[in-house]
Amino acid sequence: MASHRRPKQPSRARVTVLTATAAAAVALSSQAAQADPKPSKSEVKAKVEKLGHEAGEANEQYHGAKEKQQKLEKEVSALQDKVARGQQEINNLRSGLGSLATAQYRSGGLDPSVQLFLSSNPDTFLDEASALDQLTAKQAEALQKIQEKQRVLAQERKEAQDKLGDLADVRKTLGEKKKKLQGKLAEAQRLLNTLTAAERAKIREDDKRASRASRASADRGELGNEAPASARGAAALSAASTQVGKPYVSGGTGPNSFDCSGLTQWAYAQANVHISRVTYTQVNDGPRIGRGALKPGDLVFFNNTSHVGLYAGNNTVLHAPYPGAVVRYESMNTMGSFQFGVRVA
Repeated sequence: MASHRRPKQPSRARVTVLTATAAAAVALSSQAAQADPKPSKSEVKAKVEKLGHEAGEANEQYHGAKEKQQKLEKEVSALQDKVARGQQEINNLRSGLGSLATAQYRSGGLDPSVQLFLSSNPDTFLDEASALDQLTAKQAEALQKIQEKQRVLAQERKEAQDKLGDLADVRKTLGEKKKKLQGKLAEAQRLLNTLTAAERAKIREDDKRASRASRASADRGELGNEAPASARGAAALSAASTQVGKPYVSGGTGPNSFDCSGLTQWAYAQANVHISRVTYTQVNDGPRIGRGALKPGDLVFFNNTSHVGLYAGNNTVLHAPYPGAVVRYESMNTMGSFQFGVRVA
């Protein structure tokens, strides 16, 4: 006979547990949604700009380490060549010493008075003895030279070894700075990827419009009539102004793209003035000056000297800001912590 028993109803306690679990899940889901909302376009832009500035700083550190590496490599190579030449000189001196020793051995090694007594021709012997004395003096001189060369060679070898140690440290630092730079750029790209294609296009168009406006403002003479400190500074600023709108690219030294110190180096090169490659060395390319003494064409440094631009007058800087941006004019009030200016001689 078929059973007609009614299905067992869930207990009140079980219903309460299930209800509480479902409610908790909904609450957690709601909290997660509240805790991690999608950032707005303006928030993404601000974060990307901040990462850009950090990437720019990492870029200067990376290229500074790279420049130091190249310098050390040249120094190590020169020292190694010097050590090789020194070793060859010692080998030649030793060879010469061996020839002297052979000549001395051929003299017989007898006491000179005995040799004189046995000699059939005393006059000839005296001539030979005089020559032997000269050989002995040369031998002593050669030994002294060898000892001095060996001392110098030991110092040069130690110097080369120390430089190799420095080079290994710089190469390690170089790898760390490169990793940091790539990390900042990747993080900025991830943030940009949270926006729609239209939003990203709008940010790019806003930047281009701002760049065009800054160029037009400069062309209208709205940067004031401040006189440059020198003809070279004026020429450098004029050259840099022709690059407005060119993209910032890590390691860029022109003419198609620039990083911040690449732009300043390129601009001064157009004025036939050589300045060094990165911000941390450009700070020493002239006397330092305060904000109130700035003149158009002066180098201006910001954020612990990790960023540089050219003073353009009226509290404005012409610079390559950071990855993703373009060469542009910008108010000094928006660029972070001003350090000092440098007037290139």
